[in-house]
Amino acid sequence: MLFSSKPTPRWIIFGIDLFICTFSIILGYLLRFNFSIPPDEIATLPYVMPFVLFIRAVSFFVAKSYAGVIRYTSTKDAERIFFVIGGGALFIAISNIISYFFTESYVLPFSILIIDFLVTMFGMTGFRLLAKILYFEISNPNKSKSNVIIFGAGEAGLITKRTLDRDAGSKYKVLAFIDDDKKKKGKRIEGTYVYGQGSLKDLLVENQVEQVIIAVQQLSSDRKQEIIDECLKHNVRVLTVPPVSNWINGQLSFRQMKKIKIEDLLERDPIKLDEAVIKSQLGGKKVLVTGGAGSIGSELVRQIIKYKPKLICIRKVHRMGAQGSEPRHNLHLFCSLTLHT
Repeated sequence: MLFSSKPTPRWIIFGIDLFICTFSIILGYLLRFNFSIPPDEIATLPYVMPFVLFIRAVSFFVAKSYAGVIRYTSTKDAERIFFVIGGGALFIAISNIISYFFTESYVLPFSILIIDFLVTMFGMTGFRLLAKILYFEISNPNKSKSNVIIFGAGEAGLITKRTLDRDAGSKYKVLAFIDDDKKKKGKRIEGTYVYGQGSLKDLLVENQVEQVIIAVQQLSSDRKQEIIDECLKHNVRVLTVPPVSNWINGQLSFRQMKKIKIEDLLERDPIKLDEAVIKSQLGGKKVLVTGGAGSIGSELVRQIIKYKPKLICIRKVHRMGAQGSEPRHNLHLFCSLTLHT
């Protein structure tokens, strides 16, 4: 059930967390007394165990540490576990002080409490990370994943990688980082190697890369054009990460990564045409397009049609005569296109 497409029921996560807490207490006693627990300590276990587990259960219930989706475990979940376990340990420590003040004995020895805190924290965090890793390996084995290269090994690049890692539907594997900063070259970010600026071509040739994601916000248009040209040579798609201000609720999602647009290569805002003025100039008018049979002229005709002119006249010029002969004669061909509305 932990590895199914549906989220694991909360009561199962809650039960596993309590089991980890029980194991931590027992291990704490075994380590504290060198795997030979004195009889008097064993006699107190039936009272100590329910008390500690009750504190843990209440703290889990209040903080909802069991409510997260295991497959999307992140550093936020680890942080929440740390504070939940730490809060419970603090309450038990206060109970120890009160108990010692009245009975001169501890509810739970401080050495065992420290061991319990460490084992419980790492046990709960490790369980979630292990379940997440197994889920992604079972649902998306490496052989079926598509290789992705992230350009930019900064914070945006790291967030992009984590976004791909948690997106089970994307089925992508981050093959490498590429960064122009020489200080980052040769290092690893979460296990992924960082290559220098001249390594893109070799990576595309040696590996079956499906996409290159540009995760650098301040990148010159010339550098973007260079990356795009190299990717087009190898039939590789290029995506770009939107600005942080456009992220949904401050969090990046894979669906927000879009194919790069021509506007992204301009060092200025794109020019927007005044549609109303153009329509008033062309609508219901007779329009002459010279060279209308060529590539540029034919595209102009297609663009003009949407403004509903009355008539489009297309003029095509043929130049006749061989090189070195008499001056060429121009033959003008006219054809008209009548538009009915």
